Amino acid sequence: MKTTYNTITLRYLHDVVTGEFANIGVVLYSPEQRFLEARFTTSYERLNAIFLKIDHLHFRALMRYLANRFDEIAADIRDGLHVPPVTALKEIVRQVLPPDDSSLQWSEPGGGFTEDAAATLDELFKRSVERYVAGAEQVSRSDEEIAKPFKARLGRTAEKLAEKKIETKDYQYDFRFAWKNDIWHLYEPVSFDLVDPGSIREKANKWLGRGVALHDAREKFKIHFLLGEPRQNETKKAFENAIHLLGKIPGNKELVRENELEHFAEHVAKEIGSHGLPEIVLRDKPKRQ
Repeated sequence: MKTTYNTITLRYLHDVVTGEFANIGVVLYSPEQRFLEARFTTSYERLNAIFLKIDHLHFRALMRYLANRFDEIAADIRDGLHVPPVTALKEIVRQVLPPDDSSLQWSEPGGGFTEDAAATLDELFKRSVERYVAGAEQVSRSDEEIAKPFKARLGRTAEKLAEKKIETKDYQYDFRFAWKNDIWHLYEPVSFDLVDPGSIREKANKWLGRGVALHDAREKFKIHFLLGEPRQNETKKAFENAIHLLGKIPGNKELVRENELEHFAEHVAKEIGSHGLPEIVLRDKPKRQ
């Protein structure tokens, strides 16, 4: 049965005078399906191409912060704790990112009817954001989409996870999901559901290089790769090549295939619960320009 939804686009407005902007995210809300989801690009190449130099570290950190805030509100809606009317989306997005004179601005809301809110969000995001990212990977599913079932299966235990920066003398990387017992456990969603086989191998090769660069870190850690597998037969071989490349990463690691993800998340939840992990205080939210 079709239900109503509202949607709002997040824009990066470079110049108020000229009105030049680029779409960087989409939020969709359908109260009847108890569905709220926000999707933001972490690809800054398009913004660089249009508006010259962008602070990519700040941009990515801000996009992660926004996504996490919407995930928190979405969890309350799914649990029935608070289900606003469909027309309240404008107020919801302003809770997360209040209107001001910064470069990030919300569009006016639109809407329609849908039988599958998640599929409609996919279509809107690809149409409004991904299709304009020049030179970016052609993605069927993003890393964030691979992370969602993992976080959903963790339930409230997901609130125990926090970002963790692993550093060496020459390199550093921020992992989005981490907790610590004797060592740091780092959970990294990696989507290999890409259209181009070459992009699959290149993405794995980047992770191989990153793993080598982080191997000399002072802190002990284990990377658990949550792998999104390609759904196209012509990219299956490239995926197996990617698995082989990830296997060459030195140190403590685990490759979790997609059909193992729910069982793995249940195991993680039990592990965290058995250690009585205290609440982790998240970093201060990044300042917006």
